[in-house]
Amino acid sequence: KNLQLINFRNYKELSIELNKNINIFIGNNAQGKTNVLESIYYASIGRSHRTNKDKELIKWEENNSYIKVYVVKKRLNKIIEIRILKEGKKAINVNSININKLSELFGILNVVIFSPEDLSIVKESPSFRRKFLDIELSKINKQYYYNLVQYQKVLNERNILLKKGGNEVQNIIGIYDEQLAKFGSKIIRERKKYLKKLNDVGKKIHLEITSNKEDISFTYLSPIKNKKINDEKLEDLLLKEIIKNRDSDIEKRYTSVGPHRDDFLININNINTRSYGSQGQQRTATLTIKFASLEIIKDEIGEYPVLLLDDVLSELDSSRQKYILNSIKDIQTIITCTGIENIKKYLKAEAKIFNVENGQCIEN
Repeated sequence: KNLQLINFRNYKELSIELNKNINIFIGNNAQGKTNVLESIYYASIGRSHRTNKDKELIKWEENNSYIKVYVVKKRLNKIIEIRILKEGKKAINVNSININKLSELFGILNVVIFSPEDLSIVKESPSFRRKFLDIELSKINKQYYYNLVQYQKVLNERNILLKKGGNEVQNIIGIYDEQLAKFGSKIIRERKKYLKKLNDVGKKIHLEITSNKEDISFTYLSPIKNKKINDEKLEDLLLKEIIKNRDSDIEKRYTSVGPHRDDFLININNINTRSYGSQGQQRTATLTIKFASLEIIKDEIGEYPVLLLDDVLSELDSSRQKYILNSIKDIQTIITCTGIENIKKYLKAEAKIFNVENGQCIEN
């Protein structure tokens, strides 16, 4: 409902009331439109979608940054406050209560962001697709986030051991292998479940966007193949795979098997979109993934997340623009763009318009 910023990126101060339907931020490049979206995203999961360095979010020559978001919920309304300090630390409060674990923030303000950078989910290396799965699952499944954090700790410790080398590696590596299999199998199981939902929801969306011309599918890629999601032997199978690669890992000095190496395949009409899809198909696949994510969150928590569209409408043709703007009538949407003329005709719900110039945001 309300967003306040102090010393965030190029904003000295900002306080705006948002429409429950569509909010459009218009301005030239490098004026601060994306910074508004970034602050909302940051309030959602405690990290930026653009940088890993929190200190970059603080206005130049200032010592800290402040974000305050008032969130209207079905049950109890929430106020999220985040202070970002120059030394890289942050303090998060929800309704004036301090939060110690990032996972406690998840689910209070759910968002799905769609920006030009999201094409990397389709086009780039497996790490981008893993990151997408990990973020989407962490939003709706706190246990998944816990397992992910525990897995990463064990993985880091195992890799330190492998880098050290020496005789002790063979003596104690088995302990790490068992822990990797324990947490890794839980991660793989939840990722496969999520991809099943992405298939179920995404196929319908993609057919609608492409006028029934293209069929999309998502397939999880892992050394453990052809196993059902609910297979209780998944942990044993992963452990066997880790042990099988143990000697090779000792030689290479890193861990080569586990969910940190897995991927998922995106096919359109049975053709690998990453390798052989046109730029238009890759954009449409990304659009499908994002809109399927909206529906999956709605199905899990009973209400739509906030949709952030960062300068993507200009990248899409008119039919895809029309699909997006026809689909968001029940979803609070925040759009950034350089002009509104080409999308006005497709807007179905009332829109609040803000002009952004040099860190100033003025309602039209």
